[in-house]
Amino acid sequence: MDFSLVTSTLDTLRIPPTSRLVLLEARTLADAHVPPFPSEFPALLTGVDAPELAAHIREVLLAVYPREHEVSLVEGNRLKVESLADLQSSTFGFQPSTTLYVPALTEGTAFESFAEIVAHLRAPDGCPWDREQTHASLRTHLLEESYEALEAIDSGDFASMREEFGDLLLQIVLHAQIAGEAGHFTMTDVVKGIHDKIVRRHPHVFGDVKLDGVDGVLANWERLKEKERSDKGEEKKKKKEGLLDGVPLSLPALTQAQEYQDRAARVGFDWPEIEGVLDKVREEIEEIKQAENQEQVAAELGDLFFVLVNLARWRKVDAESALRETNLKFKKRFGYVEQGAKKEGRSPSDMTLEEMDALWNEAKGMDA
Repeated sequence: MDFSLVTSTLDTLRIPPTSRLVLLEARTLADAHVPPFPSEFPALLTGVDAPELAAHIREVLLAVYPREHEVSLVEGNRLKVESLADLQSSTFGFQPSTTLYVPALTEGTAFESFAEIVAHLRAPDGCPWDREQTHASLRTHLLEESYEALEAIDSGDFASMREEFGDLLLQIVLHAQIAGEAGHFTMTDVVKGIHDKIVRRHPHVFGDVKLDGVDGVLANWERLKEKERSDKGEEKKKKKEGLLDGVPLSLPALTQAQEYQDRAARVGFDWPEIEGVLDKVREEIEEIKQAENQEQVAAELGDLFFVLVNLARWRKVDAESALRETNLKFKKRFGYVEQGAKKEGRSPSDMTLEEMDALWNEAKGMDA
């Protein structure tokens, strides 16, 4: 890299020497999808020699920076400041010596800063509550935040999603910090592990393997996981553990059932046509009718739930999400019934079923 070019660029930008500056050749971003540097550091990209490269860099930066974020194009003594939104249509004359200066975003926008504040919480001068936490004590918090994130997704409220994903991220980073302090693993190990796993399990994206659609991807996924177990020297363990043993027992029942069925289907254990699933639904309903005691009813209902999950899977529906949406719909409509009763100075328990049905149907009509 030509450091005299860097110096002259900073002079043109009237930026004093700084200890926080990322220097990159622009071509290193040619195949990138997100910026390979922290957003809290200013960056100087050299060799922006073509409008096509500038346009690609714009898309990469927009993955992190807002459209109105101002960047500077520098060529010799020429300087042009414009927003990222306008960079693609820039008429700037790009040359091999053209540089692009990207100012830093505000503090707290980079993952590294977030990891720092979590570490500070656990430090001797941090928070007493956070210092006392363990993997076990945080278990309920992780579960709670996961469900709150799902609720935000179900609501379609993007502001809530953003907040709840942040709360969930806090749990992950806090667990990694606790593990790092004990010498078990670090956040870097977590990221490296999932990075390598994604690359390894997507040879059709990061390698030369050709696969036929989603079904081919999933079938190959299972083959790769089986090979991973073998490579880890788990052959003896594998004789005791089957394809379904990797599904967490703590999952909600509908999610667990769908995952079991998905995994079994990937190795060919599935109905050849959806009609077989529909026949099984009808069969299970008949068996419920014929059940002679509470134990049999419970068992047959479980079978019916399981086959209904299979029907959802065949219809490309997530069973857990479908039931959650129905639960929310029921809550909303019953709330309308309660409000209707309240307007009359009554409670639902004071109303007849016919009166409540009338309000229920009003609520249904409002959903239409």
